Amino acid sequence: MENDQFKLPENAQRELKPGEEYEPILSKNKKYKEVTVWSVCIGLLMTILFSAAAAYLGLKVGQVFEAAIPIAIIAIGLTGLIRKNDALSQNVIIQSIGGCSGGVVAGAIFTLPALYILQGKTDPVTGLPLYNIQINFWQVFIASLLGGILGILFLIPFRKYFVKEQHGKFPFPEATATTQVLVSGQKKGKDSLLLVVSGLIGGLYDFIVSTFGWWSETITTRMVGWGAAVADKAKLMFKVNTGAAVLGLGYIIGLKYAFIICCGSMLVWLIIIPGMNLIWGDQVIDLMNSGIADTIGSMKPEDIFKNYARHIGIGGIAMAGIISIIKSWKVIKSSVSLAANEFKGKKATAEPVDRTQSDISMKFVVIGIVAVLIVTFLFFWFGVVHNFGHALIGILVVAVIAFLFTTVAANAIAIVGSNPVSGMTLMTLILASLVMVAAGLSGSEGMTATLIIGGVVCTALAVAGAFITDLKVGYWIGTTPKKQEIWKFVGVAVASATVAGVIMILNKAYGFVGEGALVAPQANAMSAVIEPMMSGGSAPWLLYGIGAAIALILNFCKVPALPFALGMFIPIDLNIPLLIGGAISWFVSTRSKDQKLNDARYNRGTLIASGFIAGGALMGVVSAILKFCNVDAVARTADGGFFNETPWAGLIALVMYIAIIVYMIWDSKRAKVEE
Repeated sequence: MENDQFKLPENAQRELKPGEEYEPILSKNKKYKEVTVWSVCIGLLMTILFSAAAAYLGLKVGQVFEAAIPIAIIAIGLTGLIRKNDALSQNVIIQSIGGCSGGVVAGAIFTLPALYILQGKTDPVTGLPLYNIQINFWQVFIASLLGGILGILFLIPFRKYFVKEQHGKFPFPEATATTQVLVSGQKKGKDSLLLVVSGLIGGLYDFIVSTFGWWSETITTRMVGWGAAVADKAKLMFKVNTGAAVLGLGYIIGLKYAFIICCGSMLVWLIIIPGMNLIWGDQVIDLMNSGIADTIGSMKPEDIFKNYARHIGIGGIAMAGIISIIKSWKVIKSSVSLAANEFKGKKATAEPVDRTQSDISMKFVVIGIVAVLIVTFLFFWFGVVHNFGHALIGILVVAVIAFLFTTVAANAIAIVGSNPVSGMTLMTLILASLVMVAAGLSGSEGMTATLIIGGVVCTALAVAGAFITDLKVGYWIGTTPKKQEIWKFVGVAVASATVAGVIMILNKAYGFVGEGALVAPQANAMSAVIEPMMSGGSAPWLLYGIGAAIALILNFCKVPALPFALGMFIPIDLNIPLLIGGAISWFVSTRSKDQKLNDARYNRGTLIASGFIAGGALMGVVSAILKFCNVDAVARTADGGFFNETPWAGLIALVMYIAIIVYMIWDSKRAKVEE
């Protein structure tokens, strides 16, 4: 096939006219090399690498980057180096298998590290552990595996609705970008070289910070005297994480959503936290009966955020999930109808299904769902709660919520390219906690059961959302969905084992509780939700209600509620870099009057940002392994203190951060319009 034939058809992204059919790039009447030893091995290698990288970055900053585009670029580069024939179809399989990493990682790290967080809590008087919680590799692995398989099986009946029946109605932003990368990659492999270079720059930059501490990881207004005074007295402060990976993440998210996220963050850190200090500064407020004894005025801004303000974000995230379900109800009904017709065999007498529209049989899907639910029930019964009734309640929660929210996840990905999985999981935990407590299960055992139930549901939803992107890419290009579906199971298994191992390593290297611990914002939110409900206390319903009200108002004003609520929940130092990265993407894509040149610059910046993300996150894992092996290379001052805590380290961090921003802008603007 000649290079000029590798182009998406004109009707790929518009609604089809009556009688018109979409013909993919690869003919439906021909067979192509898709599943080969090469595509499977490289796909699984990408799964391992990006699962490790995404787990580290997600636990550090609370954002799991989608690996689809970086994996697609790497696949193009590797197949180009060995001059492989039929590379396009095999690269789709590589990307599809490797793409398991993001979904499985999100499902695992958003919930299961909460077990370590609760496990590490101690009594302030005796110093003894508050909860008898045990967690091991196999629990994390099995919960992730079962959730991932369930997500695939629940999504397959909806494939035709989202991918084919709604052709041209959903934009599929991430699938569009991935498809364009795969298609354009058939010409030259220059993009892969740029990704490698930017990956080395971003990786080295973040590795120096995390391993050697030559400059501060966070720039804060506390660096100067007046900033420290304002933070202590008025509870007003400003912080920016200087990592290359977080900056790249902001570029990919874009200015619009980065701005909405930061608006939520500004509301909390610049209005709510100082406002609470101004109004209730001399009062002790304990909404959850958790033993808080300090007045709000004596707390640091970070403590006010942790104990109060972030719960407003949790309420907003949960309400955003409810809004998504209501808006997606018609989608659920339509998809179930399509799946039911196929299961009943209404098309049995029709002509054979085209290769590009062949799925795993509905009978296999139904039997598979039943089998996975039975295995999950046995896992709950013998491996988690050790009680038949409690295990039955757990499996009912998993089955109902995972099925309903699968369509929400797919719908969100199809429209905006982001999956509100954290908000839906929070709703799952709240519901599961209420049901479990009513059934007589509370305390340490109840927390463990609820979080593992949440882990299964969260992984199912995250994998389902990511998989719809892979299937849309395959639809546009013309690969066989059945082959993608089969090998997705293998990818999920490998990703589950990888993320379970990485969580173990990161827990020992950094921990999730105490000074220097990983932020793990979603997992902290999960533990904050269920701990009071399982310990005889109560949830901060007032704060949840305020967050829910804010989400409703935002929805009424046509403002996306989920990113705003996430901004209220995630610390400000991790949100400001997103806005900076989004501003860079806007800047480089609007400087010219030639729209094609603007697009070329934006696309080049996307590659650089992807390199920053992949390189920074991967080297972060390397740094964690070094810490796990007790390798201490952090720079120290003459008196033995840490250099990265000095004002000089903050000044160097500011200079280095500006330098990497300038590099990103300069290199992005080097792009030229291809003839």
